[in-house]
Amino acid sequence: MNSADFQFLADFLKKGSGLVVSEDKMYLLESRLLPIARERGHNTLDGLVAELRKGTDSSLKVAVIEAMTTNESFFFRDTKPFQIFENETLPALIEARAARKRLRIWCAAASTGQEPYSLAMILKENAAKMPGWRTEILGTDLSSEVLEKAKAGMYSQFEVQRGLPISLLVKYFRQVNEMWQIDAAIRASVRFQKLNLMDNFTHLGKFDVIFCRNVLIYFDQQTKAEVLERMSTMLEPDGVLFLGGAETVLGITDKFKPVTGQRGVYQHAA
Repeated sequence: MNSADFQFLADFLKKGSGLVVSEDKMYLLESRLLPIARERGHNTLDGLVAELRKGTDSSLKVAVIEAMTTNESFFFRDTKPFQIFENETLPALIEARAARKRLRIWCAAASTGQEPYSLAMILKENAAKMPGWRTEILGTDLSSEVLEKAKAGMYSQFEVQRGLPISLLVKYFRQVNEMWQIDAAIRASVRFQKLNLMDNFTHLGKFDVIFCRNVLIYFDQQTKAEVLERMSTMLEPDGVLFLGGAETVLGITDKFKPVTGQRGVYQHAA
């Protein structure tokens, strides 16, 4: 791939998804986009780039962006954030929301659904502490393909072995041939919606908790700041934001500050 084509793809991905691709990631472009190129009769990426340059095929644009966005996810990923949510965040919100009995959670870049379903299982396990409550978990992603899998709630043996306690597997999943499907009630408690974080998402409304984990690491500083500042307008005054272990707000935005003693957890700055 020549430098002009690489730069075109890099600019295209940055504008369409926020993904920053440096030249040392050329191999990633080739491994993920060559299958799409071959489906369209091209042996190299040159022909694919030529089609993209025409700008007439919207389905091709979607296919390229979805192929390049990272979709790995697993249940209770990194463990600690979910422990903090269950043991610190949730009890505080139950007390603070005792009058209205309503809780809204947003999982941005929810991928194949393991993160929002992990939160849904935590809420189910704590249901006795929340009688009469209305809870909503929204999972968004820019990939239609992963959202369809998330809605189905069907996972392989390998996927349910990654982070999911055996007790919850037995309690909330049923085996369907060689796959495992999460309980219908858990599936019904999570709503999935297609959303690109590069677009305006303030129409989603206010949330008590936002999970935006392992997403910002793919963005440049300006994009990180823009996304975080828009999220700050959607988080309730006493709400909390969960980021990935390698992510921070420090040096990016002054809208949030770290929660003392809770790594990866942030709240509104005073």
